[in-house]
Amino acid sequence: MDNVSRQFLTQILGNPSPSGYEQPVQEVIRTYAREYADEVRTDLHGNVIAVRNPKAPFRVLLAGHCDQIGLIVQYIDDDGYIYFQSIGGWDATVLIGQRVTIWTKTGPIPGIIGRKPIHLLSEEERKSVPKLKDLWIDIGAANKAETTQRVRIGDPITIELAERELLNNRIVASGLDDKSGAWVVMEALKRVDPAKLRVAAYAVATVQEELGLRGARTSAFGIDPQVGIAVDVTFATDCPNMEKKEEGEIKLGRGPVIYRGPNMNPKVVDRLIELAESNNIAYQLAASGRATGTDANAIQINRAGVATGLVSIPNRYMHSPVEVISLDDLDAAANLLARFVEALNPDDDFTP
Repeated sequence: MDNVSRQFLTQILGNPSPSGYEQPVQEVIRTYAREYADEVRTDLHGNVIAVRNPKAPFRVLLAGHCDQIGLIVQYIDDDGYIYFQSIGGWDATVLIGQRVTIWTKTGPIPGIIGRKPIHLLSEEERKSVPKLKDLWIDIGAANKAETTQRVRIGDPITIELAERELLNNRIVASGLDDKSGAWVVMEALKRVDPAKLRVAAYAVATVQEELGLRGARTSAFGIDPQVGIAVDVTFATDCPNMEKKEEGEIKLGRGPVIYRGPNMNPKVVDRLIELAESNNIAYQLAASGRATGTDANAIQINRAGVATGLVSIPNRYMHSPVEVISLDDLDAAANLLARFVEALNPDDDFTP
């Protein structure tokens, strides 16, 4: 991964993108894609669509969702404390004590998520799992009037957007699900050799995946691809308390995960595996016996059906403020998808 690509990832991770409020990340992606794509546009839903060789009749879609789970302001009490709903699926226990940012019309407002101190919790409270309604955000305001001067109902909230490097070329950040996938598809489109491009290649940073695969549905309908590859994160099982018998054996740094199962077209899967092996790209295999909870689900059943694949980035501690991935896996995934696009011919038939 060169310095430009690495900086692009840092910019994505450093901008907020809770589902329905992805505008800052969208602008970062548009700016980056304009350097190499023939066309870059944003549709009415908010999906950022970059395309190379757009006039070719055979279309391939690479989709990675750019939205992250977040929170939204629900209620402000008389003392100025803020209560919230979730945007996407949170485990309330990981939110306690987190630094947050409220993204208001006049700029970001810092705050923290509070709870009664452990010294004061009853025995019953200590044993019970907290609910979101039991948590609040403190911005330091003295009363409701001071809070409402700055914050409105419906303002989006993110956990502090901090990225840190760990050992072995790994990073920790919030929102790696799935800003890492959005990075992969845009980077893959950039890495395609124009001399080998014989199809129309679309890279889409989809929106509102965390709310029900919504952006993949609308963008796939508009593009009408013959082939589609979704890029998301998946559970790394190389940390404590992960059940390999249920989730498979998936390790950070061992390459992207190619999924097999009914949500994936077998010919697309075989092509991905062949290209990984012929190009010395590390990969791992995983299985899903049902429709996945990823953009691959929506893409596969678009219109009359799309030959679909799913490539995933191993991720520890998913849907938490401290998601961990390997930069090597990201790099390998971008290379694999670039080689996949280059290998496509207009007469390819992926009918099972």
